[in-house]
Amino acid sequence: MAKQKRERPSEPTGSRWRRRVTELLVILILLGIILLFATQTGQSIVDVALVGTSTPTLIPTVTPTPTATPPPSVTPLPTATPFPTTPSPATQPAAAATGSPAPNTNDSAGIPVYRFRVVNSYPHDPDAFIQGLVFEEGIFYEGTGRRGQSTLRKVEFETGRVLQRINLPAEVFGEGITIFGDRIIQLTWQARTGFIYDKPNFEFLDIFRYPTEGWGITHDGQRLIMSDGTSTLYLWDPTTLEEIGRIEVAANGQPVARLNELEYVNGEIFANVWQTDRIARIDPETGRVVGWIDLTGLLNPEDRGQRKVDVLNGIAYDVENDRLFVTGKLWPKLYEIELMGPD
Repeated sequence: MAKQKRERPSEPTGSRWRRRVTELLVILILLGIILLFATQTGQSIVDVALVGTSTPTLIPTVTPTPTATPPPSVTPLPTATPFPTTPSPATQPAAAATGSPAPNTNDSAGIPVYRFRVVNSYPHDPDAFIQGLVFEEGIFYEGTGRRGQSTLRKVEFETGRVLQRINLPAEVFGEGITIFGDRIIQLTWQARTGFIYDKPNFEFLDIFRYPTEGWGITHDGQRLIMSDGTSTLYLWDPTTLEEIGRIEVAANGQPVARLNELEYVNGEIFANVWQTDRIARIDPETGRVVGWIDLTGLLNPEDRGQRKVDVLNGIAYDVENDRLFVTGKLWPKLYEIELMGPD
């Protein structure tokens, strides 16, 4: 007798729906856990599976700045287009590519030497490693250096209070700045990369490249003027940022190397000479040093206190009111000075 096939009892309809609802709830709970993790880490669901593969942070970002000085430490920056960096010490070299010794600025040999009188002094962030200084519309714009500490800042000049700040990538060493029209242009030391910002909104706009080190930058209203730590000043087209000329700077026929922070003042280029207390006054047509400004003793012991300070660096000119400002790296004061002389 053939065996009859035993049929499997059917699952009640209610049980089948309960099982499906339970499976759906499990799926929803898992999705909720993934979404919660992504929200807390600032990643998308796709990014959760790519933890550890992100690229370095290489674009400056605006960071809210508190009213107190000094400003807060550098914060993480968003991922952006990378550019090459060059490992190097935390401070600037003795000279750029040439390796030239520092010029003997004390040997005037007929070149006028100007002294100074302090008109006013203002508080300044003693942690700011000043590499660039500009005064415009009652505000100081500052570029600061050192890797991991480089910034672009808007500063209230009477109080030294940092109004706004942009952090540079930790890999680069910030250098000189200038304002051309509604753009702020900032150099970096060895990355051969500059940044462009919108002045009104204080926002990052673009990156550009150049073939030398970057030290100081200013403009004469038609051309950008840039230094690289040698005795050469480079002239750039302000629109294309391409080189259009050069100025070879010399005093009594001898090259003046280590030209650093720059400012264009009444038809002359003022240049800090790195590791000296002097500013060279340069004729932009000939490159000849037509005067020295001797700022020896500007930062007095009372202002210095027990702080560790660095060299004189930073020149700004108030075109509207004919005022000259100077400061230095890690200096607690910024000075308005009047030139005296020449001797």
